[in-house]
Amino acid sequence: MLQGCGAAIGLPFLECMAQDASATERPKRFCGVYFPYGVVIRKEDEAAAEWNWFPKGSGAEYELTPAHQSLESLRGDLTILGGLSHPNGRKMDGHDTADTWLTAYELKGGRLVNSVSMDQLIAMKHGDKTRFSSLVMSTDGGVGEPTRSSTLSFSRTGQPIPAMNKPRMIFDRLFGKDTQSLQKQTQQLRNSASMLDLTLEHSKSLQRRLGKLDQQKLEEYLESMRQIEKRVAQSERWLHVPKPQINATDLHLDADDTTPGELIRTMYDLIYLAFQTDSTRTVTYQLGNMNGATSIAGKFPQLLGFADKIHALAHGARKGEQGAENLGKWDQFLTEQLAYFLTRLKNTQEGDGNLLDHTMVLYGSSNSHTHVNTNYPLILSGGDRLGLKHGQFLQLEEDIPLSNLFVTMLNRLDTPVDRFVDSTSEIAQVVSS
Repeated sequence: MLQGCGAAIGLPFLECMAQDASATERPKRFCGVYFPYGVVIRKEDEAAAEWNWFPKGSGAEYELTPAHQSLESLRGDLTILGGLSHPNGRKMDGHDTADTWLTAYELKGGRLVNSVSMDQLIAMKHGDKTRFSSLVMSTDGGVGEPTRSSTLSFSRTGQPIPAMNKPRMIFDRLFGKDTQSLQKQTQQLRNSASMLDLTLEHSKSLQRRLGKLDQQKLEEYLESMRQIEKRVAQSERWLHVPKPQINATDLHLDADDTTPGELIRTMYDLIYLAFQTDSTRTVTYQLGNMNGATSIAGKFPQLLGFADKIHALAHGARKGEQGAENLGKWDQFLTEQLAYFLTRLKNTQEGDGNLLDHTMVLYGSSNSHTHVNTNYPLILSGGDRLGLKHGQFLQLEEDIPLSNLFVTMLNRLDTPVDRFVDSTSEIAQVVSS
């Protein structure tokens, strides 16, 4: 009876709905969170080395630096990774690699075509199980431009997927009430489907008459049409299921780039609610793009009392003791927001564990030092009931592709792959026996 009610009134995922299900049948979720420009990396005998992003020591006996003290209570739920990077990224300019953090592709040539991001592989495999196949978010919104993208997510053909950056817009999409009648919404969706069918049908004869380059451009356009077609079909399937009822009293939905602390935390709140209500199982969140001159997120430190924008903080970290401390405190601020999010997931019971146990969160950057595309700073958390093990600082060889981690994660998120771009194997050290 309750399971039927869940479909009728849009309840979140409840234990009674899966009391006979095994843990492997529970929702399995992925969240990728990116920050730009790198971190503090100093030798232990250098001034301000206490602000290093990477911990002291190794294995389970590592010691967190001030930048990560907020993660102390979560040690058993995360692994800090050093050494990994994308081999293709090592060939690229230091500003270009945010675009490829989840794709592992090499952007080169005049058209700078990307490939599919790992979150969208998960969405293509499991997106039909939820109202939204994925949730794409960033501080800047939209898609940006090639090599300065404002989104982490790319479609099957490598096209950027626009990111949302306004909390109220995201909340309304996930939980807002529809003002139009059910009949009118149904008719609009069917009209959209008919127009898409007509466009796709007419394109077939046109495609045969085009040159190779124009055919490629048309195929990219048609792929966008197919994605819209899928979203229309998915919307119609969920039209008769009311959205979950959420109390927004404690959410700062009007937070914007003038209140960066509230904005980042509210975005994490929305990801939490999207997972808790099983509205989606795949989320990406980009905390600033690599276009430091115009990026909204580039101004965040100044609004929080820092003297410089993120780009200048990153460059300053290599010049002196004060510069390292300044960037270290910015890293500390970002980690505190991450700890808040992970703690919310951990404190929400789900089955024989909690939301974090059934969610993999990958947090990090594609720079180590400013614009250096090796030794990415990465934190992998959650997924205890999905086959991951934690409680360690894992320093890996710098020739190991980050894609090896993607394969490890995808195979435990029921999105099996033999290979992802340049991967060579799984990373056994993060897998529970």
